[in-house]
Amino acid sequence: MVEKNIPISNQIESEQLLLKEQIEALKFKLENIEQETTAFENFLRSKLIDELIEEQELSILYKKLKQAKKNKRLEQKKRGKKYKKNEGLTSIPKAKIEITSKVKQKEIKRLYREAMFYVHPDKFSMNNDKIELATEVTCKLIEIYQSGNLKELQIYHAQLLGGNDLHQIVDSKSEEIRITAQYSYLQNEKKKLLKLLEIARNKHTYRVFTEYENPQLFVNELIAYYADRISKLKKRTKRANKIN
Repeated sequence: MVEKNIPISNQIESEQLLLKEQIEALKFKLENIEQETTAFENFLRSKLIDELIEEQELSILYKKLKQAKKNKRLEQKKRGKKYKKNEGLTSIPKAKIEITSKVKQKEIKRLYREAMFYVHPDKFSMNNDKIELATEVTCKLIEIYQSGNLKELQIYHAQLLGGNDLHQIVDSKSEEIRITAQYSYLQNEKKKLLKLLEIARNKHTYRVFTEYENPQLFVNELIAYYADRISKLKKRTKRANKIN
């Protein structure tokens, strides 16, 4: 005799509540980090406004000069006898190959066979009322098996072997799918937030803000950096102007 377990939907719903709490906590942490980072970056910009403007102007000028030089060389090539138009390379998209592990395949097959054995319509050949229901349940079971969705198959398997009435299984299947889909969405949302939180924490300006004894002294490092950058850009633009 199969023991009745706690309905899988109840388990998932309680896990969903926990996930929602974790997601809210992660959002709160991420928002605080982003606010602190933005405030610190605005402070740095206010102290380096002249350097930032000059560096940007020189960068744009240098790009224009490089493009002009490139266009000039292209025009020279076009006047040559051996010039051939570059058609470019055609990129070939890589085929997406979905690899399902042997362990997963084996588990899917095991769950499917157990569930099918438990609800196959032949078991209800003496009960006409249940044959149609069993047929509907097995059709859904086959559909899940063929999709290769292990999570959904686990839920359906638990329903079938948990002693639930066939009417309940048929009536609740859409609700189970909805709950499972929502659970998957929350899991993915948590993963995204964890990734964003990791990126936010590793951002250089945030690390300076949290790790430097006096973060405001970072301004001196940036002034030295931009002085060197501006000096190099001035030399490059001067050389480029001479060549042109």
